[in-house]
Amino acid sequence: MKASPPDTLQLMREIVAVPSVSSVSPDIDMGNQSVINKLAGWLEDLGFHVEVLPLVANPDKANLIATLGKGQGGLVLAGHTDTVPFDESRWHYNPLDLTEADGRLYGMGTCDMKGFFALAIAAARRYSAAALQAPLVIVATADEESTMNGARELAASGRLQAGHVVIGEPTGLRPVRMHKGMMMEAIRLVGRSGHSSDPSLGVNAMEGMHRVLADVLAWRDELQQRYRDDAFAVASPTLNLGRIFGGDNPNRICAHCELHYDLRPLPGMLPDSLRDEIGRRLTALTGGSGLELEMYTLMESVPPFESSPASAIVAAAEELTGTAAESAAYSTEAPFFKQCGMDTVVLGPGDIAQAHQPDEFIALNRIQPTVVLLDGLIRRFCVQAGSS
Repeated sequence: MKASPPDTLQLMREIVAVPSVSSVSPDIDMGNQSVINKLAGWLEDLGFHVEVLPLVANPDKANLIATLGKGQGGLVLAGHTDTVPFDESRWHYNPLDLTEADGRLYGMGTCDMKGFFALAIAAARRYSAAALQAPLVIVATADEESTMNGARELAASGRLQAGHVVIGEPTGLRPVRMHKGMMMEAIRLVGRSGHSSDPSLGVNAMEGMHRVLADVLAWRDELQQRYRDDAFAVASPTLNLGRIFGGDNPNRICAHCELHYDLRPLPGMLPDSLRDEIGRRLTALTGGSGLELEMYTLMESVPPFESSPASAIVAAAEELTGTAAESAAYSTEAPFFKQCGMDTVVLGPGDIAQAHQPDEFIALNRIQPTVVLLDGLIRRFCVQAGSS
């Protein structure tokens, strides 16, 4: 006879205790296999068929797909196993030891979002495969906090076939059906150095970047006039000039200058089209100037996400929470699940204000309501599947 997984708080305690930092900096980046292996063992004990899928991009990291039951449609409860880096000196509690205090559970990932897996297992353990008319699937991904390569690889693989998905990111148990995308882009100008006493000896890339900056800001203004969605607190796309650098000495004509910017597109705005648009503008601007224009992507973009307000999973989430679906300013893995053809909603027990912060926590009074909510969704889409 298979062992039964630990109780909910012990599940959370054990996965919080295993660090799984994801970072674009290789010196602090970690694998997530230890967390995946814990989840795999617990879910196998509950009768799930478990697949552990190492990432092609990084075999030290893996996704997990655990399936209970068979058939078409069903429900996916999804989340990421990684966390952002943390500075233990800024915590009042041990970040890798689940600590109960003041009606809260403190620990790294309690809110964003290892804690969700403990609650998903608490809801799932009530069911056997025989009780389900459609499959219940738990998906755990790698690298959401950096490249999102885990979700990207799952989407590209075509392995996810369920009808509906709940992504348990911290939303305060308020359903989110749309969010902006994320683009991080670079513009580099290469000129020709020379002695500063005679400008004709070179081509100044920094002066060229001054013109580029003006045009990028003009483009931002045009985008904000063309696109608007009042469902968002910040109703227009935003473009932030985040970093600029170039040159090496005051008495040399600047031969290179680089600008990094962040663009948050609204649903309906396509990252590739936006890159093409700014590329055409800047090519025309710099043509004949003696400057070489280079443009590249700092990080693969996350598309905007939107589910229809009439979709079954959004309607069920609204009914079970008593809250109308909202928008969010941050990005999640939702667009990649959406690419798989699944009805998608973002809905989890933590609060975004606690994510990425010292003393991260989940409130104790969110534990049982989340389990009840997930149980209601399982009943709707897996037990009573004919009505979904």
